[in-house]
Amino acid sequence: MKAITKEVLKDAASRLMFDMSDEQYDTLEKEFEIIIKQMKLIGEIPDVDNVEPMTFPFDVTTDFLREDEVTEPLTKSDALKNAKDVLDGQIKLPKVVG
Repeated sequence: MKAITKEVLKDAASRLMFDMSDEQYDTLEKEFEIIIKQMKLIGEIPDVDNVEPMTFPFDVTTDFLREDEVTEPLTKSDALKNAKDVLDGQIKLPKVVG
């Protein structure tokens, strides 16, 4: 594994077209030292290579979904009856982009 040095971090930042102060590079280098130590600890766990990787920490089931039932859609007047502001048969919303 390539050593994570300030020069390696500066090269990576340059390739990503950004730069940081020397203090920020020092902080990032220290954080990588911690991460690498943690990775080594994880690598020392017996049989860690034989464990199936998790994509999500919880079992996800979709058996609770209801069955689709064909129903009549709302009429336009029912859909708009609780809208605060209606203009030309559509719900008027505030401008989002200046």
